Amino acid sequence: MSSPNPPAPHPVPFTAEDYRARMARAADSAAEAGLAGVIVAPGPDLVHLTGYRPVSTERLTLLVLRAGEEPVLVVPTLEAPDAAAAAGAPALALRDWTDGVDPYAVASPLLAAQGRFAVSDNAWAMHLLGLQRALPDTTYTALTEALPMLRAVKDAAELERLAAAGAAADATYEEILKVRFSGRRETDVAADLAALLQHFGHSQEDFTVVGSGPNGANPHHEAGERTIERGDMVVLDFGGLKHGYGSDTSRTVHVGEPTAEEQRVHDIVREAQQAGCAAVRPGVACQEIDRAARAVILEFGYGDRFIHRTGHGIGVTTHEPPYMIEGEEQPLVPGMCFSVEPGIYLPGRFGVRIEDIVTVTEDGGRRLNTTARELAIVE
Repeated sequence: MSSPNPPAPHPVPFTAEDYRARMARAADSAAEAGLAGVIVAPGPDLVHLTGYRPVSTERLTLLVLRAGEEPVLVVPTLEAPDAAAAAGAPALALRDWTDGVDPYAVASPLLAAQGRFAVSDNAWAMHLLGLQRALPDTTYTALTEALPMLRAVKDAAELERLAAAGAAADATYEEILKVRFSGRRETDVAADLAALLQHFGHSQEDFTVVGSGPNGANPHHEAGERTIERGDMVVLDFGGLKHGYGSDTSRTVHVGEPTAEEQRVHDIVREAQQAGCAAVRPGVACQEIDRAARAVILEFGYGDRFIHRTGHGIGVTTHEPPYMIEGEEQPLVPGMCFSVEPGIYLPGRFGVRIEDIVTVTEDGGRRLNTTARELAIVE
């Protein structure tokens, strides 16, 4: 590989006021939905709301948000210094508990004795059951079911991070086109992708899909030991986190000159992807993005070979609401960010997928990935 340019500087950090506003919005949204509050365990929701990123363990850590009440973070005493150092800590109260003390006796007074709470999806069952034992008249619902749009609309600072992550993924693609594919294993190219993502500032690589030849017909194929051959179509799908926000892009390349059929299938997917991106504008239902992309593939007779939704949201995780899928009537709102990634998969032969992250603007949509979508020829 060549020596690409170094990563861009780190963006301006989020402030305690940023986190205060996010927590207030979450509490108010819960109240509007008829909920008593929100309970947040370690994971992406906690990072988004407080800037605190603890490891999830058997010791209870829990953020409690209720409209009109001060946010409270319950933490083990041995982890309290780290919690107090989080960027959002000035916007909340800390309640710590020591080993040997019942943590649910500390947490339960912060909740209503009765009521329904939204709980982050990755909360441990043992913690939720402990709360239920302490407060038998409370009930719970999954946060993404109760408040699916909680993280969906990004502010300007979040969009800046997503754009930087997208640019890093684009730079990775430009560099991977320079490496040799033929005669190397899928895992070798995947390792190149991971190294490039890190070089361009990613702190975490979530996936480096390299699907060559027949493996490309499996949308979530993990790079394996297959040796890439001349004449192979190769699906590349890669991304992760940079500055805490996600990247995710897909391009399909060909080792040597493609056949007429391979070029035709790629052209159809490119047209479908363009149609999906062109449909993005405020007020349009999420399902309309799926319909726009899928209509092109249906027109050319490959409808049964487009076997997944057209897109998913992205933010502090690489997959989150909203989803571009039939039946999702959530209207698009400026600041939403999601993938548009139609594909055609021909079992035993090859696959094609093209993916960009798109953000909704005031009057349309803007792609955060700008690399060429034509079928690239690699060696």
